[in-house]
Amino acid sequence: MDIRQIEYFAEVAKQLNFTRAASILHISQPSLSKTIKNLETELGAPLFYRGAKQLDLTDAGKAFLVNAKTVLDAFENLTSELNDVINIKKGEIKIGIPPIIGAAFFSKLISKYKESYPSINLILNEVGSNKIKHGVNEGELDIGLICNLPIQKENFETIKLLKDPLMLVVQKDNPLTERESIGFSHIEKEPFIMYRHDFSLHDRIIEACENHGFYPNIVCESSQKDFMIEMVEAKLGVALLPSKICGQINSDKIKAIPFTRPVVNLELGMIWKKDKYVPHAVREFIAMSESFSI
Repeated sequence: MDIRQIEYFAEVAKQLNFTRAASILHISQPSLSKTIKNLETELGAPLFYRGAKQLDLTDAGKAFLVNAKTVLDAFENLTSELNDVINIKKGEIKIGIPPIIGAAFFSKLISKYKESYPSINLILNEVGSNKIKHGVNEGELDIGLICNLPIQKENFETIKLLKDPLMLVVQKDNPLTERESIGFSHIEKEPFIMYRHDFSLHDRIIEACENHGFYPNIVCESSQKDFMIEMVEAKLGVALLPSKICGQINSDKIKAIPFTRPVVNLELGMIWKKDKYVPHAVREFIAMSESFSI
């Protein structure tokens, strides 16, 4: 048995389809099938149930997959650490960012990091927090920025980066623009341009409204901050956006008003996979994030 056989098995187990797995592995389907068959012969047990329409793992296959992942992780850690020693300060970092945040919160951090490590390529992926956690867990992302840190039992290391209060964004003709600060009781009858329901801030805003005795009149939901701002400019409603984003809005058609106290905050954190080798480039990015004022 060699690492190649284990890699091939893991991909077939992931895809549950020999054709797709062969395509991803860039080998022919007959070669892949032969490799898996040889592995089954060596182990003395079938790893897959080959039904008429569906490929499934057998009990032996499920047990082998658990250990195969451990072996593959160990092999990846070994090769990553060796490559890190040989090619120090070279490589790339794949970072997941929620769309509602964009680069507004850490553009300065990225600039600072690139100054120190110009040969490191930063690849930014805009996806929701759930996909970010999945990507980090599966190794598709090195680190992720999320708006609510995962619970401790999840398979992540975490650090808190930012706690940013939300501000009310209104169109300039709205009477609320006369106020220098505002409370939730003043926006009870306003139509809301809201974060999509699968964003943590969606639930936090609704909770804050309910604590003040009303449920918001939601007329639009979005994951894109620019679209939300455009809807406010079009007088469709008001929006609650983090103060750092409000500070970067360049429009004379709208005004951002602080709340009398920070009732709702965007809490930004960073995650990476626990018990996995973290390359030098990623370690430096994490360390810089902890010491850098986002």
